[in-house]
Amino acid sequence: MHIRVRTACAALVVLGLAAGPLAGAAAASPATTVVREAPGPNEKALRAAIADLPDLSDKEATAALVRVGGTGGSWHGSSGVRDLATGRAALEHGRFRAGSTTKVVTAAVVLQLAAKGEVDLDGHIQTYLPGLLSDDFDPITVRQLLTFTSGLKPGISLGPEDGEGFKNRYKTLTPEEVVASSVAKGRAFDPGKRQQYGNIDYTVLGMLIEKVTNDSYENQAAKRIFKPLDMRDTSFPCGPDPRIHGPHNRGYQRLTDGRLVDATEWNMSDRWAAGDMISTTADLERLLLGLFRGKVVPKPLLKQEMLTLPKVEEGEATMSAGLQYYENDGLALWLKSGSRPGYRTMIATTPDLSRTLVHSINATKAKSVDMNPVEYKILRAAFDF
Repeated sequence: MHIRVRTACAALVVLGLAAGPLAGAAAASPATTVVREAPGPNEKALRAAIADLPDLSDKEATAALVRVGGTGGSWHGSSGVRDLATGRAALEHGRFRAGSTTKVVTAAVVLQLAAKGEVDLDGHIQTYLPGLLSDDFDPITVRQLLTFTSGLKPGISLGPEDGEGFKNRYKTLTPEEVVASSVAKGRAFDPGKRQQYGNIDYTVLGMLIEKVTNDSYENQAAKRIFKPLDMRDTSFPCGPDPRIHGPHNRGYQRLTDGRLVDATEWNMSDRWAAGDMISTTADLERLLLGLFRGKVVPKPLLKQEMLTLPKVEEGEATMSAGLQYYENDGLALWLKSGSRPGYRTMIATTPDLSRTLVHSINATKAKSVDMNPVEYKILRAAFDF
C-alpha cells in the first residue's frame, strides 16, 4: 500500500449551507439554511478511506487520488498503484478519464453563449440544428437539453463496458451516428414532462456549440474554460485516439466472465461532449472553484441555471444544468460524478465552497450503478457524514 498526503490547516469557521436530495435522500428543495461548524478535513478518516489499495476483492479499486479543500484547510492524498504489473506507487497528479464531469464544461460553454446572446435557452434545438430531429419530435428547448428533460432516448453504443464494449474499444461511433440512432427510436416522453439522465442531451449540445460558434467543441472548451482557469493538464483526445497522453495511472475493468483487463486504452469519441474529457484532480478543483466563484458562468446565470433544479410534471428532478443536487443530514452539496472503464470521478462542493472534494478512483467496475465502496468512504470522510 502507498499513501501520500499533503495537509494545510486553517481556523474553524461557521458555514451557511442549503439543503436538498440524491440517491436515497429525502426529497427537498435547495432553499433551507443550515448552520454547521466546519473544522479542517478529517485526515484520519480520509487516510482510512483510501487505505489498503489495490483491493480487487472487496473495494474493487487499484488506486485513488483525492483533493479536499475549503475554508477549513486542505488535504491531498493518493493511494494504490500506477499499474498492477509493477506495483509502482500511484501518481497523485496523474491524468484520468473524467467521464461525465465533462457535462459541467459543456453546460458552462452553452451558458457563456447564452450570456452573450448567441444562444437562447428557450430557443428550440430544431431551429439551431434543422433536420437533426424528425418531425415526430415536439420542439425541444436548449434548457431542456441542459436539464435532461428533452425526452430524447439514449443513442447506440458499442456494447456494455463489462462485455462486448471491451472487444469494440478501438472502434468508432461518431456523435452524428449516436444522435441518428436516438432519433430513430422516437421520443421517450414529451419535453419537460420528467427528467431522465443520459448522454444524448449533451451530445446534441456539443453539436449546438459547434454550429453557433463555427468552431470545434474541443477548441471552444479549451478557449472558454481550460485556458482561463489554467487547466493545463485537461484536454480531449484527438478524435478516436484511445490513449491517455501524459502521466497517468492505468485503469482496469472486470468483465462479466470474471477477467480483469487493462481498460486504459479505449476510444471514447462517442461520448464526446457528454464524457470524453481527460483531466487531473488539481484541474478539476480549478474548474469547481472557478465555476462557483462566478469566473466561468456569470453569477446570475449560474444561480438560475446551474444552482436551480428544473420543475417537471412527473417525479422529481435532481439535476440542474450540468450538476446534481444532493443532501445528507442537513448538508447540501452540488456535485457531478463521471465514470469510464477503469476510472470513476467526482467533483463536489457545498454551495459556499466551504468544503470541496475532487477524487478519481481506478475502479474495476466503474460503470456499476452502485457507488464504489472507496468512493463512498471518501465522500463521507470529506464532508463529515
